[in-house]
Amino acid sequence: MSKRFKPAFGMRNRHIQTLYSSLLRKDLELDVLKEKFIFSDGDFTEYYWYNKPSIELKKSIVILFHGLTGSYKSSYIQGAMRELAKSDFGVVLMQFRSCGEELNTLPRSYHSGETGDAKEFIEFISKTYKDSKLFGIGYSLGGNMLLKLLGEYGDDSPLSSAISVSAPLELDTCADAIGIGFSNIYQKKLVNNLNKTLERKFDKHEMSRFISLKKDEIENIRTFWEFDEAYTAPIHGFDSAKDYYTKCSAKQYLKLIKTKTLIIHSLDDPFMFPSIVPKDDEISKYVELEIYPNGGHVGFIAGTIFKPEYWLDKRVSNFFLER
Repeated sequence: MSKRFKPAFGMRNRHIQTLYSSLLRKDLELDVLKEKFIFSDGDFTEYYWYNKPSIELKKSIVILFHGLTGSYKSSYIQGAMRELAKSDFGVVLMQFRSCGEELNTLPRSYHSGETGDAKEFIEFISKTYKDSKLFGIGYSLGGNMLLKLLGEYGDDSPLSSAISVSAPLELDTCADAIGIGFSNIYQKKLVNNLNKTLERKFDKHEMSRFISLKKDEIENIRTFWEFDEAYTAPIHGFDSAKDYYTKCSAKQYLKLIKTKTLIIHSLDDPFMFPSIVPKDDEISKYVELEIYPNGGHVGFIAGTIFKPEYWLDKRVSNFFLER
């Protein structure tokens, strides 16, 4: 397979690249193993193994982080799991709080810059598999989080190398971009999912103790700016949505990364503007950029429209095989 991505004939359009896999990819029904992870604050999340290794085998393990409102069911997660397992990697996905089958126990949830949960989980995997080499992949929101985490780790990263795919490196810019034109369809779908989860939290907690939003006002939230201003920022200790976006955008952390890291991104990503792509003087020498004209958001489908090839799955597997 070529390291360079070329979109499938007839599938150059960024929305086709973005939507094809989630709507039409029907070949993924993986037998995953679900387990529960307890955080230091007493809350929990679910994590999923595929090709779970025994400790004695010292097999390399890839830790996955999904995107906004994603889960182990996301097509890009299942595709990566299957392809990585073909190369005999152990694969584990940490779902973010509230993204599993059960609602997490605390009023808080997760966000693009929440690295504390990932640190705890990676430390758990590292201690359990002391002799295994660890890798990491983050998609979209998970990609932003992972890059921020790598910057925070600096010289002390337990990951041998990492990949970030379609990360919203400037959160405020991306929150603006996804509200324009057809892209607003994605925003409506994602915000609707976030609102549904938030309604469940109102059923479980006295949310007026933590945020000023009332339950009957949730239906009026239609944009990321509104959702993050009303819930994400106050529940996680930020002054405002702007404060959250400013502090949690990963772009400012790229020069601090000292882990071999690959950033895969397309200039036609409908979730963001091309201007978020970092320049050479904004990244450390450990960061490699693969920027493509086409590919959509977590798309990167090659081959033909009748016989698609999921280039992204193979690219991430091959990158780790070379390490």
